[in-house]
Amino acid sequence: MRLRLPRRRWIVLGAIVAAVVAWWGWRATHRPDPASAYQTQTIGTGDLAEVITANGVINPVRVVSVGTQVSGTVAKLNVDYNDRVTVGEVLLELDPSVYAAKLAASEATLANIRSSLALTRANAARSAELFRQNYISRQDYETTQQTAASAAAQVAAAEAQIKQDRTNLGYTIIRSPVSGVVISRQVDLGQTVAASFNTPTLFTIARDLTAMQIEAAVAEADVAKVHLGQAVDFTVDAYGSRNFTGTVKQVRLNPTTQQNVVTYTVIVSVANPDGALLPGMTANATFRVAEHRNVLLVPNAALSYKPADYVPSKHRDADAGSLTVFVLAGGKPAPRRIKIGASDADYSVVTGGDLHAGDRIVTADTLKDAKKGLTLGPPGNGTKK
Repeated sequence: MRLRLPRRRWIVLGAIVAAVVAWWGWRATHRPDPASAYQTQTIGTGDLAEVITANGVINPVRVVSVGTQVSGTVAKLNVDYNDRVTVGEVLLELDPSVYAAKLAASEATLANIRSSLALTRANAARSAELFRQNYISRQDYETTQQTAASAAAQVAAAEAQIKQDRTNLGYTIIRSPVSGVVISRQVDLGQTVAASFNTPTLFTIARDLTAMQIEAAVAEADVAKVHLGQAVDFTVDAYGSRNFTGTVKQVRLNPTTQQNVVTYTVIVSVANPDGALLPGMTANATFRVAEHRNVLLVPNAALSYKPADYVPSKHRDADAGSLTVFVLAGGKPAPRRIKIGASDADYSVVTGGDLHAGDRIVTADTLKDAKKGLTLGPPGNGTKK
């Protein structure tokens, strides 16, 4: 007995067979272009700016810390943050009662010693007259003279103590040593200030906020490219894309090492006429090293590309400083030896070698990237899945 299928099933089976035959036929007539297996870019000329990037803190050029040489309780506080002050202006007054009492005691001591000095000098004068008349011995005469001299020295010491006490009393009034703006206040009314081994800082005054500077940390690999007068562009987070400019003022020779990373502090002078830049802001600085005009450029991605089947030659006469890149020739990558110079984030300058404008240079394998789940195209057109 022969098995008979329903008519509908024969139709479905025929459609499947027809689809398979059509797919094989399309594949046979539409073979992929070998060049489509590679990502390429066309070599051309352009401009490249060689720069160094670094971060730094913006500070006033001249900052003065105001402290105190005596201890005491804050009795009067005359200034606050952001106040403008002038030279000699009273910023703060400590309670002067202790130092005034010491001065009064020293003055009383001086008066007592001066009265003793008058008596000893009178005794010395009488003993001199008696000695000339041979009524007293030389020893008694010299003793009275020494007593008078000692009393005079005590008066001098007491006068010096009064001068010191008067000076300490004057130190209870804290005056501004410069004209500027108060950017920091470390004390408050009623607070006790103790000046023992270290002078405590009461105020920090910036002399001129229209002249600022960046203290940028430049890596040791880049510091040789920094020189005095070099132009610097920078931005701060507070103003988004607004660009500021400055010039290199100083390269400090004292290095800083953190986690085995050596950096040098570079001082960048910045004009701040509108007061937009504030102390403590972080600057993202770009140092202009050189400008290269109308030069042959190679994408940096091509410098690290190597085909999977590429085997470097063991006998090459190429210079030690040259690199191997691959251009698309006959649908396959062909090696070329080149030399490069300055670079930025995307391109490098070709300084020599067998590479010309119009060459299609290979930057990646399309199939390899597709296997990784990457959507090929310019940055932003695809995401990793």
